[in-house]
Amino acid sequence: MTPELESAYSGRKLASRFATGASSVAVVLALLPLVAVFAYVVSRGARAISIPFFVEPIGERGAGMANAIVGTIQLVFLASAMGIPLGIMAGLYLAEYKATRLARAVRFSADVLAGVPSILVGVVVYAVVVVWMKQFSAFAGAAALAIVMLPLVARTTDELARAVPDSLREAALALGASRWRTALFVVLRTAAPGIRSGCLLAVARVCGETAPLLFTAYNNRFYNDSLLDPTSTLQVQIFTYTMTPNDDWHAQAWAAALVLVAIVIVLGVVARRLLDEKVPG
Repeated sequence: MTPELESAYSGRKLASRFATGASSVAVVLALLPLVAVFAYVVSRGARAISIPFFVEPIGERGAGMANAIVGTIQLVFLASAMGIPLGIMAGLYLAEYKATRLARAVRFSADVLAGVPSILVGVVVYAVVVVWMKQFSAFAGAAALAIVMLPLVARTTDELARAVPDSLREAALALGASRWRTALFVVLRTAAPGIRSGCLLAVARVCGETAPLLFTAYNNRFYNDSLLDPTSTLQVQIFTYTMTPNDDWHAQAWAAALVLVAIVIVLGVVARRLLDEKVPG
């Protein structure tokens, strides 16, 4: 090897090592806040995790958050039942009729709604639903969460449906299938793994929303017997407990935060595995 080539090779090797080292440092710096937050939540929340925490309702010292856990599950399931089907259908329309004025308007609206602070969604639902019903309710809280979830599901479905090869659409249409049957039974089925992943990430997003629930579901120290009554949730209970001087309630707030973080991590891992599934095609 000539001195010129050896010098060029050494320079490239040094640049490659520098780039690799800089990338490694960037990855560590990116992960450090996440690891630090998770470690701190675990260290504070694990102390208050116990069987009574999961089976006893909210109360004084030694009580748990069973009703808040049940309320959170109720709201998330109801919000998912409202937001996910509507978001998927909207996303399919955006993908299959992307050139129409309505599709462009809906896509723009979804992008804007995705960037709107969730507290504004809570205020709007409060003005429209809570004021009309004259009380806070689990239904109002679920409606607010569904609105937060809707643009995420719609845009995810839109992007994944547009990624489906046109050859599959053309084959279905050539066999006599209508456009909507093609969308439902070919496009949707092909993009299903990614759409399921997007739906789980949307659920994980609303699991951490607190502001909309303060204006809609509010809170309840007891189990909720009706969707038309206020209900307790982990998110609002964390906010409520952290505003008090009670050390025992602070510990329970950290435990509730740990439960929420665990839920979000599990949903994220499952979503990642679904996204990594081989899409048939």
